Amino acid sequence: MSLPRRHLLGAAAGAGALAGIAAVAGTLAAPAVLRAQDRNAVLRFAWWGGAGRHAATLKALALFERRHPGVKVKAEYMGFNGYLERLTTQIAGGSEPEVMQINWAWLAMFSKRGNGFADLRRQAGLIDLTQLSAEDLAYGDVAGKLNALPVSFSARVMLWNQAAFERAGVALPRTWDELFAAGPAFRRALGEDAYPLDGELYDMMLLAQAWVQQRHGTPYVDPASPRVAMSEAAALDWVRVYRRLVGEHVATPLPLRASLGGAEKPTEQQPDWVVGRWAGNYTWDSVIALRSSTLDKRQKLVLGDFPTLPGAQDSGMFGRPTVMVAVSRHAEKNGRAEMAARLVNFLLTDREAATILGRTRGLPSARGPFEQLKASGTLPPLEIAAHEQIRAQRESGRLKRPAPLFEHARLHKFMREVFETVAYDKTTDEAAARRLVSEGQALLQRIK
Repeated sequence: MSLPRRHLLGAAAGAGALAGIAAVAGTLAAPAVLRAQDRNAVLRFAWWGGAGRHAATLKALALFERRHPGVKVKAEYMGFNGYLERLTTQIAGGSEPEVMQINWAWLAMFSKRGNGFADLRRQAGLIDLTQLSAEDLAYGDVAGKLNALPVSFSARVMLWNQAAFERAGVALPRTWDELFAAGPAFRRALGEDAYPLDGELYDMMLLAQAWVQQRHGTPYVDPASPRVAMSEAAALDWVRVYRRLVGEHVATPLPLRASLGGAEKPTEQQPDWVVGRWAGNYTWDSVIALRSSTLDKRQKLVLGDFPTLPGAQDSGMFGRPTVMVAVSRHAEKNGRAEMAARLVNFLLTDREAATILGRTRGLPSARGPFEQLKASGTLPPLEIAAHEQIRAQRESGRLKRPAPLFEHARLHKFMREVFETVAYDKTTDEAAARRLVSEGQALLQRIK
């Protein structure tokens, strides 16, 4: 679905009104008089999302147009399915929008050497980069060029249904040992169809990888170079921890999920989650609202401690920008670079825009909008608690920046394929570990 925006608002705002709005917003002010080439500019902005994100973004863009009389923003929006394919085709043909929402991992696909998108530092006078931390900016840096800016940051957290654990007579897990012990305890207390943890295959792969990072000090892919960082022994532990999560009745097995409407069916849509037979989830903090939205009134969702092996220097918590915003490398050629930068700045740092957009793209990374939302008292306590847990891990240096290639579509497909053979008992642990190292290394060399 790609729908053009409708109205162009006339130049009724005037210089004084623009200045007043900018002062209230607390962000960089647009000039009272735009450059001649900007007065009738048409900017294209593409994003994916659901109905809530679409409605809020369209409302914010209408405000941007009022702030910049004569400028029109053409909105190109759709659901996630098909978005990457469309953007890939557009970029290959040089017809991508001036401003686009992207996933962080796509930087490794579209801008391997930093030339795939515009360098936003060239527009630093129009974008308030001081609103973002150095660590946030680093996620968008490719070969010394600032290719994208994070809208928000998300990481994996442990969510527990406290009421379900109370029914099972089991304390909320705080350590790996307690997590593994919860599986048999749930089965004894609540029956064969009760599990302390649910998640898709990728969720469990990431949870098992966290254990390996804590034990061996390395993720699967080296963050600094396109190579498999795990030794074969570490990869074997990765497979064995995954198998243990499933085999010891801790996590819902892949074949079971596949039989209940699809292996990738979201947790909140699972009837066993709604009534508390599946009592936990390892997931992004940005989907807490979704996970809690379907629970019946007898359930109570809480944030859990992140399990950590004694002495581990790396938490293994997986985190990265939820979504990012980038500008086309062709924007300077078509004279739209400055207006594109103004739109990026507006979407990320403007206080009035933040009120409209809310949490539709996660909790804002920009300091001003985040503090504004926090002070409004509208943020759910559980989301604030998860945000603070993630922030503490980042500030302590224990949440390491992952390799963008780890989420490359081709590598992701390969990893899933290997772990699916484990889930369906079509391979040995040792053979799976060897594939992860040898075939994974060969694949990384092809896509680097």
